[in-house]
Amino acid sequence: MRDRRRTILEAAARVIARRGVRGLRMEELAAEAGVSKALVYYHFEDRAGLLRSTLGFIGTRAERFTRRDPPGPRDPASSRRELERRLLLELQDLPEVRENSTAWGELRAGAVFDPELREELARAGAGWVREVADLLGRVGPPLPDADLVAAAERLTALLEGLSTRWLIGILPVGHARELMREAIAAEVRRLDLPDRRTVCVTG
Repeated sequence: MRDRRRTILEAAARVIARRGVRGLRMEELAAEAGVSKALVYYHFEDRAGLLRSTLGFIGTRAERFTRRDPPGPRDPASSRRELERRLLLELQDLPEVRENSTAWGELRAGAVFDPELREELARAGAGWVREVADLLGRVGPPLPDADLVAAAERLTALLEGLSTRWLIGILPVGHARELMREAIAAEVRRLDLPDRRTVCVTG
């Protein structure tokens, strides 16, 4: 049963990436997943439950291609590398990353009209900001949490914008990565943290 649930979530991510949240139809999703519509409802109860679960699935899948074990509590060099690595791996020209980023963007757009989905996205976004703020906090001496969170919000917001521009063909992925590297370096300087630009991410 767990495999069927995952199959449905994978199909939902594909359909949302292609058609957007408002274009998601249960019949099309069932056909895409190769299951009955009744089975979709069995696992997810209703459309809102399906969207919430798909959002969680997309977030977990993103963690799979960006996350490693966190560095030690005060290891500036490895924390700086990990911060850059995690953010740059969101900009990989791979089918799974493209689909994930596109589906995330469509869910964001859908949340404009759906308060319930907006709350779920706000929680997911806050978690991501917190992770980036924690990494920034390990790069140097202790800093006020509000400063770290503000820097993390700027970086994650920029990354979402760069990702959108890359996906629609305005920016080449290499240029998007370089802009992201420069933004990370700027935030590190702004926070007066050690700047060790040593990461090279390919893909």
